[in-house]
Amino acid sequence: MLARSCAIALLLMGAAVLVSAEDTKADPTPDQIQDIIKKFTQKETEFATARESYTYRQTSKIVETDPPGGSYELVEEVGFDDRNKRTSHVLHAPVQDLQNIVMTGEDEQDMRNVMPFVMTNDTLDQYDVHYVGRQKVDEITCYVFSVKPKVLTKDRKRYFDGQIWVDDQDLQIVKTYGRGLGYLKKSEDQQFPKFETYREQIDGKYWFPTYTYADDTLNFKDGPSQRIKVVIKYDHYKKWEFKTESTIQYGTEVGAGGAPQAQQQPGNSTAPPQKPPR
Repeated sequence: MLARSCAIALLLMGAAVLVSAEDTKADPTPDQIQDIIKKFTQKETEFATARESYTYRQTSKIVETDPPGGSYELVEEVGFDDRNKRTSHVLHAPVQDLQNIVMTGEDEQDMRNVMPFVMTNDTLDQYDVHYVGRQKVDEITCYVFSVKPKVLTKDRKRYFDGQIWVDDQDLQIVKTYGRGLGYLKKSEDQQFPKFETYREQIDGKYWFPTYTYADDTLNFKDGPSQRIKVVIKYDHYKKWEFKTESTIQYGTEVGAGGAPQAQQQPGNSTAPPQKPPR
């Protein structure tokens, strides 16, 4: 992100308040750890699929704080069109007036995909995952894992590098802390700050990202450092009722004398999917 290319920065907000002392339960064995990783990635895979059927609003704001400068703000509605195709509609986008840094494509990727990090069965092999210990987030007892990408691919794909907190009951991620990481040429002076993302249980089953925060200093190799503050909110989650079209053709009825009668075609019908139990 940013001037000379710097990425959105984020430092943990109130971690000391939200993360309590380590739990007194015994740590799982190595075999149990592997089983936990397998189970929570399966749960995260199910969540990732479920989230794709929700509409929501994402509000992103970046402010240059030290030295004081400008800001960036974007409010977008993520939803579906009449053909059930995923869309993003900008609701509010004032003129961007960042003065000391410049948003890059890597920053946009981080805001969309890395900050609301999800680890699925398809992405697990891309990371080294190691058990760190037990901690509490609020009153939720969690397993803590370090997560680091194995390889930074030259297609400039972005990865998460940091720690995740997994609810030891629901086996879903409830908090992430780290930064976006990806392949960059040596000539590129991009700095990617640390961020912290919290999730909340939205529908009684899945934990959805609701808040990302950062307050970090970007130290550029070829220029002065810049402290920025980032706040991203994800809200207004709503289950989308997918529209389906079907034509029901009833069997031909035979009237008097064996002559076929006109077939009845009731036309289109909309059948919303079942909502998950609460």
